[in-house]
Amino acid sequence: MSSKDKIIYRCMACSFVTENKLRMILQQELSSILTTKIKQLVTSELNILNDRVAGFQDSLTFLNNQFEEMKSSLEEKNAVIDSLKKDNERLKVSVAELSHRLGSIEQHCRENNLLINGLPENRSENLINTVLQIAKTVDCPVTSDDIHHVTRIAKSTDVSNRSRSVVVKLRSPRIRDVVLAAVSKFNKKHQQDKLNSHHIEIGGNKKPIYITEHLTATNNALFATARQKAKEAQYKFVSVRNGRIFVRKNENCQALLIQNRDTLNSLT
Repeated sequence: MSSKDKIIYRCMACSFVTENKLRMILQQELSSILTTKIKQLVTSELNILNDRVAGFQDSLTFLNNQFEEMKSSLEEKNAVIDSLKKDNERLKVSVAELSHRLGSIEQHCRENNLLINGLPENRSENLINTVLQIAKTVDCPVTSDDIHHVTRIAKSTDVSNRSRSVVVKLRSPRIRDVVLAAVSKFNKKHQQDKLNSHHIEIGGNKKPIYITEHLTATNNALFATARQKAKEAQYKFVSVRNGRIFVRKNENCQALLIQNRDTLNSLT
């Protein structure tokens, strides 16, 4: 009898069990135990995983809600920014228009005025008499009745050694233009000896005297820039008429009105 067929004896009350049958019983028991344990482990791990997934889903839902809130808030802020940009553009246009109108009004208030630069200062000077003497020099029929007020104005910078400018308020723009025309005619006639301090009997070194329209600070700055730009672009003439600035390439070209710096930048 082989070893596999050997009979294992139990107590008299028990039945006989072969070794193969015992092995099968043990395998079944072990399989059942392992299956149960594996199921328990898998179930436990799945429960943990499910809890983690549920937590992740909760976090994802929270983050999604936060994102939607931020997105909604950002859209609202972008709408406000777009509205503010449009308002800002409208305000820029309004400010530019108001600045232009204010500048026009300010220039209009100076339409009777002349500005004299280069006139030497003297403590005992009588500016009305000086203006009358200039008018006499350039052969211009101006009387004291045509002069409302004459005064020197503050320098733009204290470090300048130049004499303070003189503002002359005349009776009308027509008289202003008559004086300007007379000065222009005098200077053209005396190319080598244009209007200067010696013509009005002021001693010392000869100082050139310049007489122009009285421009606003903005227009005066534009006029200075126009002269520089005209020099660079080889424009021969830069002039002012009724507070407006003109440039001309040469005698055969039409005068161009300089309204702002953008106009200057277009000069070629």
